[in-house]
Amino acid sequence: MSASKPFIGITLGDYNGIGPEVILKALGSQRILKWCTPVIYGSKKVLEFTRKQLELPEWSIKEIKELSEAGTDQSYVITCWDDSNTLVEPGKVTLEAGKAAFACLDRAAKDLDSGVLSAIVTAPINKHNIQSEDFKFPGHTEYLTERFEAKSSLMMLVSDELRVGVATGHLPLLEVSKALSKELIREKITTFLQSLREDFAIDKPKLAVLGLNPHAGEAGLLGQEELEIIQPVIDEFRSKGNLVFGPYPADGFFGKAQFKEFDGVLGMYHDQGLIPFKYIAFETGVNFTAGLPIIRTSPDHGTAYDIAGKNEADPSSFLHAFFLAIDLVKNRMNA
Repeated sequence: MSASKPFIGITLGDYNGIGPEVILKALGSQRILKWCTPVIYGSKKVLEFTRKQLELPEWSIKEIKELSEAGTDQSYVITCWDDSNTLVEPGKVTLEAGKAAFACLDRAAKDLDSGVLSAIVTAPINKHNIQSEDFKFPGHTEYLTERFEAKSSLMMLVSDELRVGVATGHLPLLEVSKALSKELIREKITTFLQSLREDFAIDKPKLAVLGLNPHAGEAGLLGQEELEIIQPVIDEFRSKGNLVFGPYPADGFFGKAQFKEFDGVLGMYHDQGLIPFKYIAFETGVNFTAGLPIIRTSPDHGTAYDIAGKNEADPSSFLHAFFLAIDLVKNRMNA
């Protein structure tokens, strides 16, 4: 693995969504080859279908069977399933597309194990049609956490202005309060601080922690989680010299743009963190799974079936995910 020009894997995601389109648009510029060697885990047939359907410019991409065949002078594609009968139907949810999405992810994970592949950028999947005996997870984050035997992981959304992590990820709102514990908050803060140091090269990170309840519980009037769970853990980290502050009421925190004073923000549940993040940085935001021994980023949008096949997909978020992956590879190697 070379930090100067790493191999960056790209998983195709659901081929009936906008994944193939944003990949082709993002990687069409040969300038990317100055910084890395892209390797698409997908299907040459699907990419060529998408390119012709959308009348996108043709560019050099070589099909290989194994990563060991790749050089460093162009982009590559590894076909991950038998695509001889594959039918691309933009905007349609099919079982075949879900199976193919998992095949791409599984193959990329195996190459990550080898250490030659430096990072992966995952195009969006459909969390329903990908389900199988091999994939029984709410999303990429949970799958990769188990696949790489990580003690803890953290869903982190990253932009130039804001880094947001969430203590509970893809979990029904009804179950959030029951899932919160001192151990969980302690684990997520530890993972967040470590990632800010090692992945983002911030020596003394400053972290804000949000409350769970309206007005951060209003001193117990609107809930006990802040007093009994969140505040004691914050105090633990503060006593050890860490710059961890809160719990803050989420509405006022984002309304006053207090996030600009911090290197990261830990929310308690999915929408508490992702709604303000996507409002601020929808086109440029990146999903990063912190705490893993491997590097995984993705655009912060979904399959967008409603615009699939219409040449309307914006590759900006995918490009930001791609370049963040390159930066993280370099930062980890220099840590």
